[in-house]
Amino acid sequence: MDRISVPQSDSAMASVSKKDSVSPKGSAVNGNVPTTKKTAEGLAGLYDSDEDDASGKDGGLDALFLVRNKPEEIERYVIHVRKMLLEGEGETVIEIGVPIDQGGKASGIPTKDLEVAVANHVKALASIPAIGTKIETRTNGAKSTEVWIVRDPPKEEDFIEVRVAVVGNVDAGKSTLLGVLTHSALDDGRGLARTKLFRHKHEFESGRTSSVGNDILGFDVHGTVVNKPDPHNNNLDWVQISRDCCKLITFIDLAGHEKYLKTTIFGMTGHMPDYTMLMVGANMGIIGTTKEHLSLALSLSVPVFIVVTKIDMCPPQILEETMKNIGRLVKSAGARKLPVMVRNTNDVIHAAVNFPSKRVCPIFQVSNVEGTNLDLLRQFLNIVPLRRTLCESDPAHFQIDDVYWVEGVGTVVSGTVLAGTIKVNDTLLLGPNSVGEFVPLPVKSIHRKRMPVSSVRCGQTASFALRKITKREVRKGMVMVDSRLNPISSMQFEAEILILHHPTTIKPNYQAMLHIGSIRQTATLVSMTKEVLRTGDRDRVTFRFIRLPEYIRPGTRMVFREGRTKAVGTVVNVIPQATLAQQRSKFKDKTNRTFVKRGGPKPPNGKPKVEAIKEHA
Repeated sequence: MDRISVPQSDSAMASVSKKDSVSPKGSAVNGNVPTTKKTAEGLAGLYDSDEDDASGKDGGLDALFLVRNKPEEIERYVIHVRKMLLEGEGETVIEIGVPIDQGGKASGIPTKDLEVAVANHVKALASIPAIGTKIETRTNGAKSTEVWIVRDPPKEEDFIEVRVAVVGNVDAGKSTLLGVLTHSALDDGRGLARTKLFRHKHEFESGRTSSVGNDILGFDVHGTVVNKPDPHNNNLDWVQISRDCCKLITFIDLAGHEKYLKTTIFGMTGHMPDYTMLMVGANMGIIGTTKEHLSLALSLSVPVFIVVTKIDMCPPQILEETMKNIGRLVKSAGARKLPVMVRNTNDVIHAAVNFPSKRVCPIFQVSNVEGTNLDLLRQFLNIVPLRRTLCESDPAHFQIDDVYWVEGVGTVVSGTVLAGTIKVNDTLLLGPNSVGEFVPLPVKSIHRKRMPVSSVRCGQTASFALRKITKREVRKGMVMVDSRLNPISSMQFEAEILILHHPTTIKPNYQAMLHIGSIRQTATLVSMTKEVLRTGDRDRVTFRFIRLPEYIRPGTRMVFREGRTKAVGTVVNVIPQATLAQQRSKFKDKTNRTFVKRGGPKPPNGKPKVEAIKEHA
């Protein structure tokens, strides 16, 4: 019987069967594992394979349908695989030897039949077409199953992209692990691997990341790492990796030090990660910003997996204590997740398939010096599916998270496509500017991971070269949208918030820094339904930006902070800003003052030139 690790108590991680029961919500209450029929069904739903829907007149396909090789059953199987590939944006995990869309469960099929089933499975994939790679063979007595990862054939200028935010306390080994994973070379124990990722002089001097960095790890269609550093300067060729890979993991390397917390929050909100990798040093445990980073990921509804580093230098008793504390933290009331220790390939498959549901929290123990369990972490990243919902047919919406000036090219903006498809020479509305207007601009060229492409679609990150605009006219937080959206800027909006921590009370006119996507601006709390707000309170409030109008959509998650104050919420209503014409009309009704701008040639009548400058409301 397949076995996977789950917590039995706060003091230990134990191995239990897939059929042992946990809460249907994926958390063990008070460390005890309930044994009721209802919770047993909850665990079965948690760990079942993702065979989903190949139903026909007889209600499904049994475990031996690939052995019988009937044309009508194979055709339904092909339809099922195509559907799963479409839902997974080009990849899915399939187990051969189990029924599809049937109530009963099977432990496998005889080994001799499995060989026939695999051969027919390969033929079915060729007709799609798709490419499959075997991950693991599972044996239960005289019966067996095989787990395969199936992907669409590689496409030119296109690959599956999964974004992973890397967080954790300072000195937890974040940059070191990324250096080892992306450059396929172990660390020397003195920080060699992390120096390959630093970008600023003070980072080399202090050994601490202070900016949002991006690093990539590519897998080909068979799951083999394609990163090949240059033997001379040890740099990675992003263009070559993008061309060779079928799946690309983008690591968003964030700062661990508390003084860079605003940069970390911007990376979590502005770069739209699919998953969060929380790093914990085995020798240090849960200290510093670890809990704060975990709460940030949970508040943004981003699934979290934990990597415990430095196990080669940590005494066994300290490592055991660290694992106990991690188990308590993950099962606490604020997280309510099921910690799963990953020790083998079988654990990797179960954790990766069920990870997007946000019920489980996989935990890895690795060593960057000895290479312990790094292969399991790579397998997990290779298998873990996308978590995004496809919306390619919607009007285009691009969120800007950085702006550059490139010599010979001009203004370049980078960000994430939140909806639709954007092609070269498309004209989009850029804004809002300082007065809340949107300006039509053509997209001159598109780069994805430094590789020129002709188009990008929703969920992908890219950089656009823009025409007829300077760098100072563009800022982080602006958007480029399709004109069909009729975008309207806003200075005020309503949100439902939860106060995570505040030392005293919050009243109207309170100001804090808001993070909404890539927007980062101070806002004033204009009104609220309660008289005061304290730690743990929820309320519907109205915010007003103090500087510039922004483009906000209802339903967007937000974070606001000020000193030790931390709160999260969701935008529920946007109050449109008055148009510029309305502002001018409103100002004209209130005052007839005229401002004089002196200078320039005088008119023929000898009177000074007067230019009326109207203020914005």
